[in-house]
Amino acid sequence: MLVDSFSRTIDYLRISVTDRCNLRCLYCMPSRGVRVMPREEILNYEEIQRLVAVAVRMGVRKVRVTGGEPLIRSGIVSCVASLSKIQGLEDISLTTNGTLLEALAKPLKEAGLKRVNISLDTLDPKKYAHITRGDRLVQVWKGIYRALEQDLIPLKVNVVVIRGFNEQELESFGELTLTMPINLRFIEFMPVGAPDFWRPDRVVKIEEIKSRMEHVGRLEPTKIRGNGPARYFQIPGALGTLGFIGAYSDHFCSSCNRMRITCDGRLRPCLFSELEIDLREPLRRGCSDEEIEGLFLRAKEEKPLSHTLSEGPKKDWRRPMSEIGG
Repeated sequence: MLVDSFSRTIDYLRISVTDRCNLRCLYCMPSRGVRVMPREEILNYEEIQRLVAVAVRMGVRKVRVTGGEPLIRSGIVSCVASLSKIQGLEDISLTTNGTLLEALAKPLKEAGLKRVNISLDTLDPKKYAHITRGDRLVQVWKGIYRALEQDLIPLKVNVVVIRGFNEQELESFGELTLTMPINLRFIEFMPVGAPDFWRPDRVVKIEEIKSRMEHVGRLEPTKIRGNGPARYFQIPGALGTLGFIGAYSDHFCSSCNRMRITCDGRLRPCLFSELEIDLREPLRRGCSDEEIEGLFLRAKEEKPLSHTLSEGPKKDWRRPMSEIGG
């Protein structure tokens, strides 16, 4: 088992398969844009499968495929199929913006994908076009309905709440759970991704969001199977649930169970730390599985106790979220 210096069991791996995305969300990508990695810098699927297989032998039980936008990478269905064959891996999920999900939900389900998280920060088509720098809200809704049809559940819809942009839609989002069997999750705006968009006054804290949800209905705590930090509630009689992730105001580091692999093969013990361990170079020079295990062991020993998000964005923040994986 991967147990770190603070007695946290690491059983969850998030792995980015691409830095490319078909949207340009304001809080994710800086206004000046981001460097697109040459394809030879990005892990190939065989390398990804080998890393995951080693991690599973060390105790990882859940894997989430991320990007960029993972569905734009050619062969993503085959990648999921290969991961699903790894003995001991219990759960494969995927985070997507949903724009390409309508056509891929069925083949992904057949390949072994269990569930999806869909990022959706507004219900307003004009706001959606503004925040994503793209006009694809209709496609996202088609993807949501197709994923439900294919039983990719629990289907989680992630909403990053940004003051001055979408906080007036909170009740409308909450009302979706009354008639749709989705896990709607509100996420505090965090100082990562695009530093030129971040401002502390844009943060809407979880307590304020929960207070607004009381206008929709009474919140009752409920238990939801999940890999992450969300605290879940349900309005009596609702088909869906409401989750709250307060990474900025009320961090959940004491129970963190995850590590990340970037699309170019760097192992990050913590999303909000610049510490990275190179896995790609050893892989490509022909290292043994034991050497890879040693790098995972090093990462779990160097995993920090907590992040420092409340101090604001780091001046030396080098990675856009599109490379790290959402």
